[in-house]
Amino acid sequence: MKRHATTAAWLLLASPLILLVGGAILALVLSSSPAEIGRQMHESAVLDALVISLKTTLVSLVLVIVCGTAFALVIHRTRGALSGGLEVLVTLPAIMPPSVAGIALLLAFGRQGLLGSTFSHWGISIAFTPIAVVMAQTFVAAPFYVREAANAFQAIDPTYLEAATLDGASAWQSLRWVTLPVIAPFLLTGAVLAWARALGEFGATILFAGSLQGVTQTLPLAIYLGFETDLEQAKAIAVLLLVAAVFLLVLLRLVLRRRLVYAH
Repeated sequence: MKRHATTAAWLLLASPLILLVGGAILALVLSSSPAEIGRQMHESAVLDALVISLKTTLVSLVLVIVCGTAFALVIHRTRGALSGGLEVLVTLPAIMPPSVAGIALLLAFGRQGLLGSTFSHWGISIAFTPIAVVMAQTFVAAPFYVREAANAFQAIDPTYLEAATLDGASAWQSLRWVTLPVIAPFLLTGAVLAWARALGEFGATILFAGSLQGVTQTLPLAIYLGFETDLEQAKAIAVLLLVAAVFLLVLLRLVLRRRLVYAH
């Protein structure tokens, strides 16, 4: 009885936050019917934004996984100030305001930017192109993967690798039977988080890549434009992204459950 009373007291204290989050999500779900979402999915602006979002986020995810895994390995294998500095460097985009990230990318890779001027001299334009969309998504999503990858390498017990070597296991066998089972759930968690962050990216993208339909306009940018020109379209896209977020959360819970199995 006492436990139930304590739970009720905590629930009462948490109720404003529950009302805030739950009320907003419920209002969004009720704002657009499945029929309206289906109708909006046939609109060229929505289809273009969906295709661009899928293409750019998949490319950025590949970049994050390949380069981020290498980055995490460097952090794992270095020590002292260098390792700490690299951790700060990769974490900054996660806590940096999106608008600041967009301005930073523009100042670095814009036509007259620190590095962009050199690319412009070679006839390569980055800002306000699909390349800029990928770069903005990679910039903001990388910390979520790199942190998980770094945790994965920390989770490997060196004694397991030493024991495998003493038992005659080759480097490939150690990777296949010792390393991968430990790090795979971490890497998958990081990949899911990174893709979710890339899919929802708005601030850095609109400043660095613009919002050109069929070129750089992703789903979050289409919502922003639709809020001014077609509210029904904006609501339908928002519900679509909410469904994607729920799917990713369910996937993430399954991955985390697998991580707990390996931890024990």
